[in-house]
Amino acid sequence: MAGPQLRPDVTPQFMNDRATGSFIALMGVHFDRIESGVVHTHMAVQSDHLAPNGFLHAAAIIALADSSCGGATIAHLPQGADNFTTIELKSNHLATVTEGTLECVATAAHSGRTTQVWDAVVTARATGKTLALFRCTQMVLWPK
Repeated sequence: MAGPQLRPDVTPQFMNDRATGSFIALMGVHFDRIESGVVHTHMAVQSDHLAPNGFLHAAAIIALADSSCGGATIAHLPQGADNFTTIELKSNHLATVTEGTLECVATAAHSGRTTQVWDAVVTARATGKTLALFRCTQMVLWPK
């Protein structure tokens, strides 16, 4: 991956601790592995992740994918950058589940000094079936 390198201080434990009390924790997103250009996460499907029709709400999948890509961005912020914000996202939903665990793998597509683009694939752990394909663009924030 060209551009910013993996920050060794951003570990799964760091990200899980950082999420305490946030939306990520509320949704149950858990960071498993952080590597150069790749982040692995999971989330157990909870009853309040379901839509009124009984299927997994699309926003629950997006929460997992966007949180994964956000953590990946934090782990790859260029030296001196303050933070980031999501400026665009797209999600294609291919299947659903009503129980079990979702897994997400976020992979760097572009890692520059002003923007980063991440792709994520969300799958059902039990079957390996792809539930969603996700892409987001992150704007890197620098001190003023």
